[in-house]
Amino acid sequence: MNFILQPWQILFVTFCGFVNQRQTEIIDFQNAQITALLQKLGKKRILLTDDQRRLLAVKGKSIGRKALQELTTMVTPDTILRWHRELVAQKWDHTEKRNSVGRPRIRQVIVDLILRFAKENPSWGYDRIQGGLANVDYHISDTTVGNILKAHGIEPAPQRQQTGSWSTFLKAHWGLLSAIDFTTIEVWTRGGLVTFYLLFVMELKTRRVYFAGCTTSPNELWMKQIARNLTDYKDGFLKGQRYLIMDRDRKFCASFRAFLKNEDTQPLRLPSRSPNLNAYLERFMKSIKSECL
Repeated sequence: MNFILQPWQILFVTFCGFVNQRQTEIIDFQNAQITALLQKLGKKRILLTDDQRRLLAVKGKSIGRKALQELTTMVTPDTILRWHRELVAQKWDHTEKRNSVGRPRIRQVIVDLILRFAKENPSWGYDRIQGGLANVDYHISDTTVGNILKAHGIEPAPQRQQTGSWSTFLKAHWGLLSAIDFTTIEVWTRGGLVTFYLLFVMELKTRRVYFAGCTTSPNELWMKQIARNLTDYKDGFLKGQRYLIMDRDRKFCASFRAFLKNEDTQPLRLPSRSPNLNAYLERFMKSIKSECL
């Protein structure tokens, strides 16, 4: 009995392949940067602080030896994994049971709360986490909060916010998010070469894609009609969706965004030159351009 792939299965497999290719390209670029830096340093020894070694150990262990061997790293994969083993050994050396002078160790319940606050709230700094602990009657210094986060390889708030806030938002609202964007195709007509604008919308959770329309003149009137179609209470593609991600293209005009808001769909305008924040739809667009258009 022959097995026939359904169209959505073919699209899914193709999409996964392109995502993997994009990730490979990004990794290759990062490797090239590190290689250039190491060549610039020559034989100079790179001196890392304890906090930097902890961070690399935690991150390196999470991706594993095989992945580390495929990357260009400042030190060897064996060194990174050795640092992680040393971290584990420090955790289980039971020094808290020894009769030693100095301040007692922080209770594990407090450590767990600090880690939870930091991961769930990327914008919280040491003082804010300290305040959150005080609200549940745990009183420690902000310095202690910082030391605990560093020991677990967690960056300070500015770095955490840059790398984690958008992904945290996506996870929290994954079932309510869609994205919209244009692509173009040049078509030869009797009047010459004409640019057609194709508008696509993607539901991020399901990767379901809707072709919203095609025009040579995506003006304000056309965009308002698109907004009506997308938010139609019976069969609009954005029915049940709370957020619509879009770039700062002027075709997504103020009246288009206002219409969406009136229909309880919040437009999310991305920063300029940040296609990676709309990566799923960007990848789909690239596939459409290379495979179909």
